[in-house]
Amino acid sequence: MFFLSRQTVHRNRSLYAGSFVALALGVFLLGLAATATAATVAYHGPAADTVVVKLPNADPPTTARVVLSGEDASGLQVVLSMVGVISGFITIFVIASTFAFAVASRRREVGLLRLIGATPRQIKRMVLGEALVVALAASITGAILAQLATPLVLAKASYSELAPVKLEPANPWVPLAIAVTAGLVVAMLGARSAARRAGRIGAVDALREAALEPPRIGPVRVVFGVLVLAGSIVLLALIRPGTGEAIFPLAMFTPMLLVVALTLLAPLVVPLIGRLWAIPLVAWTSVSGRLARSNVVAAPRRSASLAAPILGISAIAGSMVLTLSFAADASTATIRETVLAPIVVTAADDSPDLRERILSTPGVAVADGAIPLSLIRTDRDTADLEDAEGIDPAITTRTRTITPLTGDLGKLTGKTVAISKEVAGFGNYHVGDKIAVTFADRTSDQLEVVAIVKDALDVNPSLFVPTELARQHAPAATPTRWFILPAEGVDAAALTKTLDERLAGTGADAVPAEEWEQAQSEGMRKANQLGLILLLGPAALYSAIAIANILLMGSLQRRHEFVTARLLGATPAQIRRMVLWESSLVGAVALSLGTAITLTVGLLIRHAMTVGLTDVPITVPWVTLLSIGTICLLLAIGAALLPTAVILRHTRPSAALQS
Repeated sequence: MFFLSRQTVHRNRSLYAGSFVALALGVFLLGLAATATAATVAYHGPAADTVVVKLPNADPPTTARVVLSGEDASGLQVVLSMVGVISGFITIFVIASTFAFAVASRRREVGLLRLIGATPRQIKRMVLGEALVVALAASITGAILAQLATPLVLAKASYSELAPVKLEPANPWVPLAIAVTAGLVVAMLGARSAARRAGRIGAVDALREAALEPPRIGPVRVVFGVLVLAGSIVLLALIRPGTGEAIFPLAMFTPMLLVVALTLLAPLVVPLIGRLWAIPLVAWTSVSGRLARSNVVAAPRRSASLAAPILGISAIAGSMVLTLSFAADASTATIRETVLAPIVVTAADDSPDLRERILSTPGVAVADGAIPLSLIRTDRDTADLEDAEGIDPAITTRTRTITPLTGDLGKLTGKTVAISKEVAGFGNYHVGDKIAVTFADRTSDQLEVVAIVKDALDVNPSLFVPTELARQHAPAATPTRWFILPAEGVDAAALTKTLDERLAGTGADAVPAEEWEQAQSEGMRKANQLGLILLLGPAALYSAIAIANILLMGSLQRRHEFVTARLLGATPAQIRRMVLWESSLVGAVALSLGTAITLTVGLLIRHAMTVGLTDVPITVPWVTLLSIGTICLLLAIGAALLPTAVILRHTRPSAALQS
């Protein structure tokens, strides 16, 4: 049977070429993410810059190595993990649709095999064997390409913002084996449902199915679709205020689950929405629009397979774009509400006499120059590097909004610490608890929590310690920013100019708080753009190829349909218009569902991020969102029209009699 499968794949090279390309690219992306992640895991940093922390509460007790400077590859490792998740999801999504479409396109052949005595078990084994042949070749090809590209990717990623270190390729066998195994599993799962359906039907039903798809989908698919949809609703309910950093994983996984649910139910959903979109189309185009509507409605499985990759990338990309944009809006509002001082001085790390210059400037009432330091927070079986500041609460609370949710900042003296709400949630800390910490000078201590304060990322750190404690463990540290409060009656603009003159030659810069806030916001949006490119770039490219791939496969299988239409009197121009409206209709349906997911997730994310904030700007990246939709639609139309034009150019109406 495997020999027969291999011969079948060889005979249907054009049909399975799309599956091969889709799976090879998917394994390539997964393999590249896996090998690059292995390189980040293998990097440990210079021994002089790391601290070994004991984790006595771990089971069994162990130690953890932490890079104090933060110059490690953890940022790239997180991004690569997310890239792997998104790429893996898109791969599973596309491969399942591609293999199902390829098998469904051979209904007539399956029917003939059943007529000459092939058993359902033999049909199933043949289809699974074909999937295995294609999967083996594609997975090995993708793994080889990933191994060849890994050094180039690591060279580009080294000394970047995400990995300010030199990364070298690690042992590739384990990550590539994982990628190849994933490719094989995905291919077999993608072909399994189609193989079972092909093996279960009778010979007469198989021949009938070659002409017309069944009007209903199986109850198992409906049940799973409803269950996944229910799970998606649960995730949507979890997107609420107070979620913290978990908001970003929810923004990524919730659209994925919604896409899976809608894909399972697509043969029911796509025709319904297709009819709605077809109302103005039929009124405008008459015959060609009616034919397009009939094709979409009469072939729900084919329409669902064509819509699947467009739905997947539009929903996931749109949700991530809106999430990051709304996160920047929330951060801008947080900075605006947290900074009370009208002047901000940004300083270089090596400005030891800056304090004296600022404090001696006439008109300065309060100068909040916190001492930055890093410390390792040990919690049960984890050790996390945290940013902290040494502050005098009496000064800092006048220049910044530091709202204690519980506790008292006035008690921040001695061996104490004030923590953000987010850290308190991670470690389940309460006022009065002790936190085990290790400072940069490699001394360990226990700090008592005296207050839990409201989160204010980009302005306030995760931890506040007394100024004396910070100087004790980081005596050489100097403030890198100062929040300046003018004396009563002193004009802030005039004081800003005076400070700029007095700080000349120190590398420090005094600017109005509004200007500093704007710079912070622009920097965050640029970082978000880079993150989007890294997260969605590979998946978007793969999805674009998949959209074109599936539509090409679909159009190339419709030769008999086109020449029959020619025999009935349709002109090539009419057939091209029909294909144009049909592909546009499928694309519109997929983009409508993707837009609905994007809006639902985006609005919930915005509400969760902005509760408690006032004057929050609304920045919707229309250009990016419209570009995603336009590119998907153009790919769908182009990939459908190109093979149609080729088929019509090389066929005559008489060819219908030869099929």
